[in-house]
Amino acid sequence: MIKSKFSIKDLENLSGIKSHTIRIWEKRYNLLEPDRTDTNIRTYDLSMLQKILNVSYLRNAGIKISTIASLSSEEIEAQVRKYAERNNRNDHAIQELKLAMVNFDQEMFQRIYTSVLDEVGFTGVFYNLFVPFLEELGYLWQSKTINLAHEHFISHLIKQKVLVNLEKYQYKHFEATDHVFVLFLPENEMHDLGLLFLNYELLRRGCNTVYLGASMMLDSLPFFKKGGITPTYITYITVQPTEKQLPTFLRQFDRKVAKGDDVKLWILGHLAQKIKPSDLSKNQIVFPGITNLLEQIPELITNE
Repeated sequence: MIKSKFSIKDLENLSGIKSHTIRIWEKRYNLLEPDRTDTNIRTYDLSMLQKILNVSYLRNAGIKISTIASLSSEEIEAQVRKYAERNNRNDHAIQELKLAMVNFDQEMFQRIYTSVLDEVGFTGVFYNLFVPFLEELGYLWQSKTINLAHEHFISHLIKQKVLVNLEKYQYKHFEATDHVFVLFLPENEMHDLGLLFLNYELLRRGCNTVYLGASMMLDSLPFFKKGGITPTYITYITVQPTEKQLPTFLRQFDRKVAKGDDVKLWILGHLAQKIKPSDLSKNQIVFPGITNLLEQIPELITNE
């Protein structure tokens, strides 16, 4: 079901404007006119959500709230378009993605995607639009501003775009002696967007990859150590294993997969940043982000 009513806390979470500030603007400038429940609680419709998102964008662009409040909704939208064309349009596109998500609006998503793609290409779309949007998505989910259906809807659309672009590079011929990167998610980890995009970036750079995807048992991974080739394993940890289970996961990788060989494990993801250096073995490296990992590729291949 499309979410059509929002609380003032929802507006705060989606726009970044504090609830207290929204109340002040309502009283001083008549900026929004919320409905009231029988218990006098404010509720807002989609048009008011869109307006506060536009107000947030213009405020971040340096326009005073008194100036914004003097404009009609149509004039506010016109100002947003003008500033988005003249300045960095990513912030506006992120706000629009939020609206597409809460409306389950695939057509709006496609329009936003195409407009940004035409300017910066797919890699630019992913880093400048999808990554910051997904970071906000996690917060919106945690604050219960959106539900699981919203998250799945927008994540699926983003994944479709990664897969379409990935296919362009999947059929290159590799020699048996080429270094191989084995990409996998730990058991019970299902958040694969980051790993999928990394696979795209590696293939785009001419690297040989084997993409295994979500929830892989470590017992299945030693299969790739054969024919004198030692692969580099790459994993992406978002929610599983838990922070408490991370040291055990790292030890089990060395015991079940590396087995004393010179096998590298490169680790990314939100939860991976909580790994203590003392828990890493000599061939295990945590990277703060995809770009940091990609910088290591030429050196790794050159040293073989």
